[in-house]
Amino acid sequence: MAWSGASVLEAYWLLLKGALGSGFALSETFARATPLIFTGLAAAIAFKSRFWNIGAEGQLYAGALIITVLGTGMLDLHPGLMIPILVVSSAVAGALMLLGPVLLKINFGVDEVVTTLLLNFIVLLLVSLLLEGPLKDPMGLGWPQAEPVTEAAELPRLFRGLRLHSGLLLALLFSFIFWIVSIRTTLGYEMRAVGFNQKAARFAGMPVKRVMIITALISGGIAGIAGFSEVAGMKGNLTLDLSPGFGYTGIVVAMLAQLHPLGVIISASFVASIFVGADAMSRSAGVPSYIADVMVSVSLLCMLVSVLLVRFRIRWS
Repeated sequence: MAWSGASVLEAYWLLLKGALGSGFALSETFARATPLIFTGLAAAIAFKSRFWNIGAEGQLYAGALIITVLGTGMLDLHPGLMIPILVVSSAVAGALMLLGPVLLKINFGVDEVVTTLLLNFIVLLLVSLLLEGPLKDPMGLGWPQAEPVTEAAELPRLFRGLRLHSGLLLALLFSFIFWIVSIRTTLGYEMRAVGFNQKAARFAGMPVKRVMIITALISGGIAGIAGFSEVAGMKGNLTLDLSPGFGYTGIVVAMLAQLHPLGVIISASFVASIFVGADAMSRSAGVPSYIADVMVSVSLLCMLVSVLLVRFRIRWS
């Protein structure tokens, strides 16, 4: 910040004020945190079992794509039925995105980092193709965007005049559910055991392959619901810039939370406040908004170094 020519204290104050200084700022922060909770939770669930899901971005767009197909007129149901069906559909779309990579990993040892990462680009190119073709909005003045979803498919706003929507409540609910699953169920214990040591888990009689498949499907499903939340709650239609990298930022969120489902809520809110506050800081102090990426990266590095120092004793000889 000092190198950019701004007052450091003033810039930090503007960042804090821009993220938390008013009702509007708070609503924008939590609206930005909503998809990060979903993608952070997706990464945390997968990483807990040592399945490195780097494809949450593609899974998000897969969920958004199926909502666009079903929610723009194909289904005509009461909102009480429409929204649950769309949530399940988006989860199925995201889960199917991970089915291939997890089967390749457990059967042939194919690195899931490569397969999930490359699937992101495949899905984005498919979305781009569809938005320029069959799904293009005829009333969109030529812009590559899909038709708006019907009113029955929209998530209600939590406050009138603000963009914060009930997708946040859904994200909080899933975080709480998977916290309970992780500490109170056999599946949660098996996921942790497989993550700690697959060979020991297999020796103990645990179905390692089945646990890996279930973990991957849950992870992809949660990321797919993030796409539903953004289309049905925030933007109202599918565009190519629906996500500015929520899937990748979710990895940072998961690592900052140390893979804890409830910690994801806190870390997602922290990361969202930096990005929202940095936008306000950039306008007022002339500081580049890219400083937010630097701050988040430094936060992650500090967390990783702290974990290293807690786990290992460093001695200088």
